[in-house]
Amino acid sequence: MNPDEWFTIEEIHPMTFAISEYGHWEKVHSYLVIGDEYAALIDSGIGIGNIKSVVDQLTSLPIKVLTTHVHWDHIGGHGQFNEIYVHELENDWLENGIPGLPIEVIRRDVGRDITKPLPVDFRIEAYEPYRGKPTAVLKDNQTINLGNRTLTFLHTPGHSPGHLCIYEEERGYLYTGDLIYKGTLFAFYPTTDPLLFIKSVEKISRIDHITRILPGHNELDLSKDFIIELNKACQELFNKGLARHGTGIHDYKDVKIYF
Repeated sequence: MNPDEWFTIEEIHPMTFAISEYGHWEKVHSYLVIGDEYAALIDSGIGIGNIKSVVDQLTSLPIKVLTTHVHWDHIGGHGQFNEIYVHELENDWLENGIPGLPIEVIRRDVGRDITKPLPVDFRIEAYEPYRGKPTAVLKDNQTINLGNRTLTFLHTPGHSPGHLCIYEEERGYLYTGDLIYKGTLFAFYPTTDPLLFIKSVEKISRIDHITRILPGHNELDLSKDFIIELNKACQELFNKGLARHGTGIHDYKDVKIYF
């Protein structure tokens, strides 16, 4: 199997692409956003296939890797690129790994429920999450100009301390990482914070101009209504005193919230 066959490329618009890993149970999406001078790769996937070979097919511009958060399924291909950006609160995680997360647990999650042939050079027993020093650290409301395309970083903690959503105001595109997607949203790990998660969802729900929600997992192209409904669910949990660890899975039709 050619390494780049692991990925599915979907055009969002002629200069924006989802690079997806549907053969893995996580159904992870990375996004390539192409400007006039630079291209941004929002996350780099699991690390099973060679995501750089896919990116190289789509653009020859210099690549800036923008990290929504430092979990293994979003930083797997970081080592294939030179410029890497991460929120300041997860700089240490990127360099040293998440404390208390054994490699055996990570490899178990990477290797389970695979439904597509793996690249011939991939070995689960050799899998290691990326570790390295970022090019620069990011803060809330900081922007980056790719050349006629500007991306704004929105600090949205809860799922992780330095989680970022990335917003392109001109087009109304919102890349939500693991804060918002259709499925089970996780904020029950020790490194998560249910109250901050709820505040982050509320923060995102206040953005007026959203034409497309582009999540880190599962279905692509959610609508603004999805955020509104999720925010209502979060406010209900808060008002009931359930926005804390140990209250379990809260089922709201298209989304489950796990505290």
